[in-house]
Amino acid sequence: MRHSEDEKRRSHERIVEAAARRIREAGTDGPGVAEIMSAAGMTHGGFYKHFGSRDELIAEAAEVACADGSGRLNDAIADAANPLSALITTYLSADHRDDPGTGCAVAALGSDAARPGNAARPAYTEQIRRYIDRLQSLLAEDGATGEARERAIATVSTLVGALTISRAVEDPELADEVLAGARDVLLAAAG
Repeated sequence: MRHSEDEKRRSHERIVEAAARRIREAGTDGPGVAEIMSAAGMTHGGFYKHFGSRDELIAEAAEVACADGSGRLNDAIADAANPLSALITTYLSADHRDDPGTGCAVAALGSDAARPGNAARPAYTEQIRRYIDRLQSLLAEDGATGEARERAIATVSTLVGALTISRAVEDPELADEVLAGARDVLLAAAG
């Protein structure tokens, strides 16, 4: 019996991971159940053994996608001499821009989460709060006490906006310029 429960849990996790990747690549409306199940190496028929609805899967996948993004940023700044600079540099990198499937869910899901009732909206909201709190603590460490929250909100907005724009424009030089310009301004402000 235990083997079957472990196998079901692993299958569930595979489905959620596949969905988390696909919604970062194609948005919450993009991938269908059959496509997600196929990406997880499973058949469409097994979906309802794990989820009551597609929205249930999308909500869970959004939570996982947000957690993945936080984990990668935490790894990038863990041993950095200047964690704020490391976060800015990592987030506004060409590598991050060019791999949306493993990148920041906030940049990938913004237009989807903005729609009322979207299943990703709660996870998106919580991730924005976590980013603001994390940046506020990093900015406070750099001496920006009273204005740290406002600067954190502006920094999150600049990071996400620049990444989103750099992914959306069709001109590779402009995409690089957007990342570099935002990165340079944020690094200068960080000191």
